[in-house]
Amino acid sequence: MSLFLLKNRKFPEFILPGCLIFVLCREIFLRLNRFTYFWVFKRLYYTHMKTRISFFLFCFLCLTLQAQPSTGTLRFAFLTDIHLDQANRNDRYNGLLSALEKVKELHVDFILTGGDMVDVSGMGKNMPEQTVDSMYRVIKNTLDQTGIPYHPAVGNHDRFFAPEKEYTQGDEYFRKYFGASYYTFQEKGVRFFILNSVQVKEEKGYYIGEEQMDWLKNELSSVPTSTPIICCTHVPVYSLYYPVVEGRYVFLDVIANYKELLAAFGSHNLQLVLQGHQHLHEEMRLQDVHYVTGGAVSANWWEGSFHGTKEGFLLVEVQENKKITWEYIPYGWKAKP
Repeated sequence: MSLFLLKNRKFPEFILPGCLIFVLCREIFLRLNRFTYFWVFKRLYYTHMKTRISFFLFCFLCLTLQAQPSTGTLRFAFLTDIHLDQANRNDRYNGLLSALEKVKELHVDFILTGGDMVDVSGMGKNMPEQTVDSMYRVIKNTLDQTGIPYHPAVGNHDRFFAPEKEYTQGDEYFRKYFGASYYTFQEKGVRFFILNSVQVKEEKGYYIGEEQMDWLKNELSSVPTSTPIICCTHVPVYSLYYPVVEGRYVFLDVIANYKELLAAFGSHNLQLVLQGHQHLHEEMRLQDVHYVTGGAVSANWWEGSFHGTKEGFLLVEVQENKKITWEYIPYGWKAKP
């Protein structure tokens, strides 16, 4: 048992206080020896020396290990397609609060959002900038108030275009409130890539732009190929939305240059791609990579379930052995008329 504890924790951090405690215990026993009625303690002290040393060390290890940082299970929530709007139709703001309360009950390490946090592009091209600013301020303050760290992704409905004000990429307001629209971070040995899958090109569709693709390749060059990778993108890499919803196979509402994106990951250990946009909970496994579309906090845009997917979010867990599991969590919201 002692060898296991020493192997899996930082021994140098507690060896000095351990020695001090042992010396203190030794002095106590020696001083007790001055009194004849403590002769039993003296006898016990001078016998089974190795047993006592092991006992004191083991007890100290048990106490100090409680203060060591855990490297155990990583647990996070993936919330996508919230679609807050200025009019608060169908009481959607309270719906979001209900979802966040459920997240708090699950004691997650952090939150990922999968895009479409606000309905900017879905409310007309002539939306006043102050309205856009107000909605972004509301969603940021709401996430801040949870006290849970969060990492947002940008979606197509989060974009605001106003060329006369140099809002030409669509993600300017997202960057104003949340920072870069694509980035990477690492938690408990897992590398995360949050992508901007709604960049603009002359061709129609959703893209990972050239600059972002170069950034991704450069970042991956410093990541060991054994490191587990989880990718978060609003627009899916793969999806069966149209066959399920409309009964037809079409190449729409997926990342247009998805082949280049997957090629960039090359021999790296990409294990899970978390996707939004479709409001469906769907799961696919292709070439040992899981592609999971995370339903929607808003389900059918706050009007009930969407083709069997209720208002909900994903709970994702990464075990110490790096096995990844997930579960779709409906949070019990009832659509308001």
